[in-house]
Amino acid sequence: MAHKIRLKKVTIVGERVLYDDLIDLLKRHHVSGWTAKNVIGEGSRGVHASDWEGSNTQIYTLVTEQIADAIMDEIAALYFENWSVVVYSQDVEVLRGNKYQAQ
Repeated sequence: MAHKIRLKKVTIVGERVLYDDLIDLLKRHHVSGWTAKNVIGEGSRGVHASDWEGSNTQIYTLVTEQIADAIMDEIAALYFENWSVVVYSQDVEVLRGNKYQAQ
């Protein structure tokens, strides 16, 4: 049987104009990979910059709890006041989890 480890799946949903900044933020926290896609939805903030340029971005990454907390704290500090951004984490069990831990 394959060995499972527990990690955090961090999901970030934000305005498309923030994509490059959010990826840079993840790189500063030494994440080993991420998945991103364009998404649409409706929230409490009304019209935002992405309405002019298209869909929002949703980014997923698998990290340790410590890195998840640091990523979420930094996103809250940098973006919550002026941007439409949501970030949350979930407990996950991962096979080959060493691939997703910071190097």
